[in-house]
Amino acid sequence: MTRIVLAAAAVALAVTAVAAQSDPIAARKALMKKNGDEAKIVTAMVKGEAPFDGAKAQTAFATFADSAAKAPALFPDNSKTGGETAALPAIWENKADFDARLAKFGSAAKEAEGKVKDLDALKATWGGFAKDNCGGCHEKYRAKKS
Repeated sequence: MTRIVLAAAAVALAVTAVAAQSDPIAARKALMKKNGDEAKIVTAMVKGEAPFDGAKAQTAFATFADSAAKAPALFPDNSKTGGETAALPAIWENKADFDARLAKFGSAAKEAEGKVKDLDALKATWGGFAKDNCGGCHEKYRAKKS
């Protein structure tokens, strides 16, 4: 079983590397859109707009962890402009901080995935998780929508 998981992870990283080389801006936009879609699902549960679904919550946090692992490869130096990117130059100016934030995002997502077993746990986890990880990075490294 471990070998299968490791093989799948290796394939995923290889696919990410190929996507990053061919069109990293499109690849990262797709990755971030998926994160946003998952965040909407979790937010709806937290707000009571959708019933709690443990499987969906687990999937969201697993998606975030996977995105955190893939994202560093999607910000090569040749992708600073073009493709209607919202990535700010600060990413490349502070690459170590940006990469550290992605690593923290991944760790926090894995931790949350293990803790969120019911709606109360999701509510207790989600606000801080989203603010500290998503919001903190977007404030510093993503251009504001006009």
